[in-house]
Amino acid sequence: MIYDLIIKNANIVDGSEAPAFAGGLAVKDGKIATLWHGEMPEDMQAAETLDAKGLTLSPGFIDIHCHSDETFYNYPTVDSKILQGVTTDVGGNCGISLAPLKQKNKELLRSYVGDAPYAWESFGEFLDYVEKEVRPSNNFTCGVGHGAIRIAAMGFEPRQATAAEMADMKAMLASSLDEGAAFFSSGLIYAPGCYADEAELTELSKVAAAKGAFYATHMRNENLHIFDALPEAIRIAENSGASLQISHHKLIRREMWGRSTETLQLIEDARARGVDAWADQYPYIASSTYYASNLPNWAYEGGVAALIERIKDPVTRRKILDDMEAACGGRWGDIFLGFAPAEEDKKYIGKSTEEIADMMGLPCAEAALSIVERNGNDASEVNFGMCEEDVERIMQAPFVMTGSDGWAYGLDYPGKPHPRSYGAFPRVLGHYCRERGLFPLETAVYKMTGLPAKRLGFTDRGLLKEGNWADLCLFDPATIKDDPTYLDPCKPCSGLARVYVNGVLTAKDGKHTGARSGQVIRR
Repeated sequence: MIYDLIIKNANIVDGSEAPAFAGGLAVKDGKIATLWHGEMPEDMQAAETLDAKGLTLSPGFIDIHCHSDETFYNYPTVDSKILQGVTTDVGGNCGISLAPLKQKNKELLRSYVGDAPYAWESFGEFLDYVEKEVRPSNNFTCGVGHGAIRIAAMGFEPRQATAAEMADMKAMLASSLDEGAAFFSSGLIYAPGCYADEAELTELSKVAAAKGAFYATHMRNENLHIFDALPEAIRIAENSGASLQISHHKLIRREMWGRSTETLQLIEDARARGVDAWADQYPYIASSTYYASNLPNWAYEGGVAALIERIKDPVTRRKILDDMEAACGGRWGDIFLGFAPAEEDKKYIGKSTEEIADMMGLPCAEAALSIVERNGNDASEVNFGMCEEDVERIMQAPFVMTGSDGWAYGLDYPGKPHPRSYGAFPRVLGHYCRERGLFPLETAVYKMTGLPAKRLGFTDRGLLKEGNWADLCLFDPATIKDDPTYLDPCKPCSGLARVYVNGVLTAKDGKHTGARSGQVIRR
């Protein structure tokens, strides 16, 4: 047999957490045809043979928590992900998915998630569109968001669902899971997810459990009230029978720093009781989300358009400002504007809200609100709120896997987004594994390949073994580094020699080849 590709003399880290070994593999028709230890067998031939001496060969990284489905319509080559070794993106997190949708509430969903074609209604139609029209460079699988389901059923109503609305949401969830959605997610700091009570989420999670899907949650609180929010998430899993994924586990605000010992223990205790509980994490001390998240949730009743109208009313505006100051006072210097589409706000990108307020000659809350008034939900922020001690402690927990919580962008993205979109995985390998020595290389790779593959039920990805798809990363463990920074985020990472997606060379020495060989993976 003449293979398509042979990689020999590599240090193989196969994604299972087993010890690394010297060896190589051969690829045929997009899959790993054979794998060996030691010297390459004699008489093997291939269209291309690559000597990987000094390099580590691993499975391509699986980004268990990202939001590429919000942006890859404009960036189908997903450079920000490919150039850090991510060969599979997992979207639909934080309750935010672009399907299902109903035409009557399409504009509400658009204002919530952002611009996209919305040339679909069902979840299956959405996946079909991604497969046929987007054709991203990496593989894509996706959860179905509670926010999208609730918008389709009842808009941005801040109340309990009626029996009919509940039945509608359950039906949409079941259909989405049947059509290939990988899991059910919630985002409980955002409207309309924040309007749902525990009973609603439990009932919906029962549908997910019955379909064999897990429940992933951006909890209701990750700062001062995390010890209310985390037990709620655990109860939802326990009472529904669903497996639980705590999204981007962290503790925000100085008052909570160091208490990850307690949150991790709560998860450990739940696991000991039989709750199938897991978590993911991005390796940074800053978070990122909508800049409008600094506004109170009650102001979102009726959607983003209604929010903008409330901002224009002097009495309501004053109440919004008071609530913003109560929530963010003393922290405005930690909240930076990552992107804003309004032309007059571009000069503020990369600056803290305190700096922006000085430039505007306004109080911080007023300056922030004016940006939301002009940009709606389309402005983003980078928020410095965590400490390294908690980041490292959470990262080392055996039930925690690596995710970026980032987006698919190009190197020409016109803002200063969080560098996690470009560098999360090399940051774990370079800084936390090599420099900080938190765990062996085999464990670091396992947390971003074999473990998320197992979580998602993949049987043919995430491990280097015969018959699996050839999603491959070839990197130098001595030099791999997250070059993207907060001030200069839109750049590739050092130390990544090659990235293959389904056997196709997609990046070489920090440059994208233009290949778009990704597959849509349906559950």
